[in-house]
Amino acid sequence: MKISQANHVAYADESYYTDKRFRSIAVATLESSNMEAFSKTFRALLEDSSIAEFKWSKLRQARERFAAIKFIDETIKLAANQQLRVDILIWDTCDSRHHIHGRDDTANLQRMYYHLFKNVLLRRWPSQSTWSLFPDENSALDWETVQDYLDTTSVSIEVAQSLFDNEPFRFRLSRDFQIVQIEEVSSKLESVCQVADLFAGLGAYSHTAFSRYSRWLDSKNGQLPLGLDSQQILVLSNSERERFRVMKYLDDKCKRCRFHVSLKTAGGFKTFDPKFPINFWPYEPQHPEDKAPTK
Repeated sequence: MKISQANHVAYADESYYTDKRFRSIAVATLESSNMEAFSKTFRALLEDSSIAEFKWSKLRQARERFAAIKFIDETIKLAANQQLRVDILIWDTCDSRHHIHGRDDTANLQRMYYHLFKNVLLRRWPSQSTWSLFPDENSALDWETVQDYLDTTSVSIEVAQSLFDNEPFRFRLSRDFQIVQIEEVSSKLESVCQVADLFAGLGAYSHTAFSRYSRWLDSKNGQLPLGLDSQQILVLSNSERERFRVMKYLDDKCKRCRFHVSLKTAGGFKTFDPKFPINFWPYEPQHPEDKAPTK
């Protein structure tokens, strides 16, 4: 992987983009000077867990759960030391913004990335920061075309506006966020990208599965709803059981660190102050005209 002279790095990934009501993107951000050390640390955690790559979609057994917990512990430690942020934007395809005819999910994904970058790259790091962006190679976006634009450094802003009116996303990334490099990466080779995968998965899944998670948690605490026995409450797949344990672990960990992250209040993970370094952001329409783009 070729590294530019950017002084900050962002790893990005998506979760449940194609087929679920709740969808998410996550970006893990850090200073470039810490990139190699953090990558080695997370790779060592994977080796210690005897897995080559952590993928939220493959979390079905204890081995993956242990790896997820190790990732959470290290992420929280680095976040508490202000060395790493993880920001997760979650949206509901059934809300007033998204439940519309002819919704263009790819164009909407671009806008969601723009919202997230605006909140993180501009507001949570020093204003002089420049960025190398490393999205997962399985992204639904064609990041290569965005990098092609960034490579046309001789094109002035005025000319660029006329050339790329039909594709403003690539222009706006360069102009608004000081992104100087975009390179799609294999998450298997980039362990910090797997952190983005984990938290993107946790963000969307916590909202999708919250009602079942609550019933599971009640059963663990011996609080069974009237008319239901324990066998009815605990009919869970292996994947649900392991994911619920990871959700609870992250919830407890954030509470101990006073990160202002709630799981119950919003029916899924939500951070009530975006300044905190583990920031779950359930997107809400900003005004009546805030609608997803259409095809």
